[in-house]
Amino acid sequence: MAETRVGGEPADLTGPELRMWSAYRTGSICDLSARAADRDDPHADRVWGPERSVRAQVVALLLLHGPPPDPGRVASLKLRGVRITGRLDLSGGTVSPYVELQSCRFDSEIQLSEARFGTLRLMNCAIPRLEAARLHTEGDLHLPRCRVARGIRLTDAQIGTDLLISQAVVQRDNRGRAIAADGMSVAQDFQGELLETYGEVSLRGAKIGVSMNLRGARLRNPYGRRALNAPQLTVERTLYLTSIALGYTPGDSGSSSTPPYGLGQTPTRGQRAQRFECRGGLRLDDGRFGDAIDFYGARFTLAEDQEVSLRRIQTPELRFVGEQPEQGRVVVSGAKVVKLVDASTSWPGPGRVSMEGFVYENLAPRGHFPLSRRLSWVEAATPEYSPEPYERLAAVLRASGEDADAREVLLAKQRRRRGTLPPAVKAWGYLQDWTVVYGYRPGRAALWMAVLWAAGALLFSWHREPPAIKADEHPQWNAALYALDLLLPVIDLGQEDQWKLEGGWQWGAAALVILGWILATTVAAGASRLLRRG
Repeated sequence: MAETRVGGEPADLTGPELRMWSAYRTGSICDLSARAADRDDPHADRVWGPERSVRAQVVALLLLHGPPPDPGRVASLKLRGVRITGRLDLSGGTVSPYVELQSCRFDSEIQLSEARFGTLRLMNCAIPRLEAARLHTEGDLHLPRCRVARGIRLTDAQIGTDLLISQAVVQRDNRGRAIAADGMSVAQDFQGELLETYGEVSLRGAKIGVSMNLRGARLRNPYGRRALNAPQLTVERTLYLTSIALGYTPGDSGSSSTPPYGLGQTPTRGQRAQRFECRGGLRLDDGRFGDAIDFYGARFTLAEDQEVSLRRIQTPELRFVGEQPEQGRVVVSGAKVVKLVDASTSWPGPGRVSMEGFVYENLAPRGHFPLSRRLSWVEAATPEYSPEPYERLAAVLRASGEDADAREVLLAKQRRRRGTLPPAVKAWGYLQDWTVVYGYRPGRAALWMAVLWAAGALLFSWHREPPAIKADEHPQWNAALYALDLLLPVIDLGQEDQWKLEGGWQWGAAALVILGWILATTVAAGASRLLRRG
């Protein structure tokens, strides 16, 4: 390729390469497709011959040291239906022209490590592997509808505007990762609608400048522990792991070369949709999300030892409104959320939820989520008794004006705590529950007092006036006042110490005194609890 023609192109270029060279100088599309759908599918098994093949080294020559454009034109590489033979290696290079390849087939991997681009668009291409660690683009990186056989590496890449990988199908590399993008930075949106991956998607420490959209994506990793591994992920707006409405009309201007952004929206009720599916663990630990994390309609298929892990995330809104995982765990321990939007059918059962230290300020349930189900949710998260989840739920209910529900939650906490106490203390707890319901239903104390007073008054009304202790100094006998004086351990009504009872009447009086003290003690315990709660 050392010799050159008069126009500056190498002398050994083939016919398709000459067409590509000429199209590059005018910024036009070099279209080598056969104009037949069954022959132009880059992912089919049909062989593409030399009539539509160009060498990767010629492509590299154009991109790194291409000829100047024709007068009045802008040089750019636009290929359609082209087979690139050999390994395309642009590592460390600076590519100034605009690059757009549509429905092309690469025989070998694409090597873009530490390369610099303006905008790079590969649409519906068949790629053995994309190696692009520390890639830097001033504009977009587009990979929609591409199929990548051995994974994509974008570790520490910097994307100047948007990363578009919607409808792509990516298989795993030799380390089990479909997409390795740890430390990647995307200045604007990450669009991955209807993405399919077969291996781990690793986004550890990645930063997304606006939103990250995985609506309708299917992330599968039957070979490892996690399908999405993204601890310390930062998304300035919203992370969408939701269903996507199907049957949409693409919102593009009509160009077949540039795919639309945001192919669909979260579906409405009754609309045909494809769920976001995660077959394998999902990890977003220590992530920061500026607006929300949305799991609307998400489906998780987990093994027993796998988790949907949201430990210590921070976001104004968590929308946990998907399908209940049949196995595995959901962990929100240490997470800080302002608004929790959830459904009673989204959370797994006992022993498969962990929420120690989970802080949320508002509840906005979707559908019917009665207090009994909310208490079951807390109980499922605390196989061993822990007061904090109950107290958090009670505080949130009280802040929203649901004082009666808050009291029910705190009562459930006391009853749950009772099961952890020694027998004697447990018996005392049962007594407080039966009498004054741990102080959370104060009307019960008045009812007990009325019942005991009526029983005592009736009992002593059958007794003829007992002998007075001081014959010349005693009030008139009053059975009702005498019974009330026995029941009230602190207040003296001037009856109890004036009369001398004998035999069984003494036992009746003693029983009322004991019951009065028990009732007073339980009322005091409940009152102090209420004061501490206040």
